[in-house]
Amino acid sequence: MATTSQRLRGKTTCKKIFWAVFPHACFIVSLVIYAFLGALMFSHIESTRKVTVSEEYRTFLQKLMCLIRKLPDNVTENETFNHNIRELFNTADPVWFINPKERWNFFGSLFFCCTVFTTVGYGNTYPVTRSGKYLCMLYALFGIPLMFLVLTDMGDILATVLSKSYNKFRKLQSKILASKLCSGSTCIKRNELKSRAQSKIVINEPLTIMEVLRSQSGVKPVKYCNVELFEMLIARENENTQPARNKSMERWSSCPELAREKTVSRVIENFDKIGKELEKLDVPIVLMVLVIFVYISCAAAILPNWEKNMDFQEAFYFCFITLTTIGFGDTKLEHPKFFLFFSLYIIIGMEIVFIAFKLGQDRLIVLYKKVISFCAEKNMPSKKIYPK
Repeated sequence: MATTSQRLRGKTTCKKIFWAVFPHACFIVSLVIYAFLGALMFSHIESTRKVTVSEEYRTFLQKLMCLIRKLPDNVTENETFNHNIRELFNTADPVWFINPKERWNFFGSLFFCCTVFTTVGYGNTYPVTRSGKYLCMLYALFGIPLMFLVLTDMGDILATVLSKSYNKFRKLQSKILASKLCSGSTCIKRNELKSRAQSKIVINEPLTIMEVLRSQSGVKPVKYCNVELFEMLIARENENTQPARNKSMERWSSCPELAREKTVSRVIENFDKIGKELEKLDVPIVLMVLVIFVYISCAAAILPNWEKNMDFQEAFYFCFITLTTIGFGDTKLEHPKFFLFFSLYIIIGMEIVFIAFKLGQDRLIVLYKKVISFCAEKNMPSKKIYPK
């Protein structure tokens, strides 16, 4: 049976863990709720739109009918016909051949929302109605800062993990090198020197108040009576022997509301610390490039299992374009529903690329500083020494 003190300790540790994780979970949950709300709104607006035959669609059909009527006998060998067909279909709008209810269902709208606030924007799915376009602008206005906030917050966690792992690797590497370079005789000599240094410890007795006053240079001697010296000695003994009072326990026992306010202030401090670990991160840029290459290669090996039109090279290119938020849209997905389950991979990958860009930015700033200082030193006028 657990005692009450152990239960209280367990509750306090659970509360500490909860309030430590709360800021990070708050951002992620907010982004998920924002994506689901956007999917509901876009699916309601774009899927219920009326499909009207536009003038461009009619002219497209007329040109297509003219080409079909002039269809030659040997179509495969006729290059002009193939060229005309390609030019005609390049002018076609994909919206003409898409059923809005199929494209703008919940999962399709959710995929579109993810491409909006991640700033990828493949271009194969876009709003057609005027209200959908206005909603897209408003949605991106609040979604993109929220996404960057999640990236910065999760980037701090990744930066902490990377920096600790890199520091442990460096320490382990230095220990291995030290063990290789250190021979038996030199290690024994070093241990003897350490033991001698530790043995030469001189313990001096504490000075009295009068000796301290005499040792102070530049201070006039002050005469105290015995009672005053006795009171000063008692005050010093009380300062040294008095135990440190636990203010948090006093607050908790006297007024629990003060302890709650202290917990809230700690949570607010966690919000203020967002982005600090990214500023402290200092790992080689080559290591980050290697991590990105391995990360994209793992996804490029998995993605062709459900996207049959992709091989490893095409999947690698698609993942790189996605994680760097370029999003040309030249490589289209046949199963965006499966790719939604890949969204966690996208967010973590964007954070890794974001950290790599931050490190590259810091290195570029250092390089520019060196170049500017070098140019300034070159342009400085040389001091002329005149004879006396």
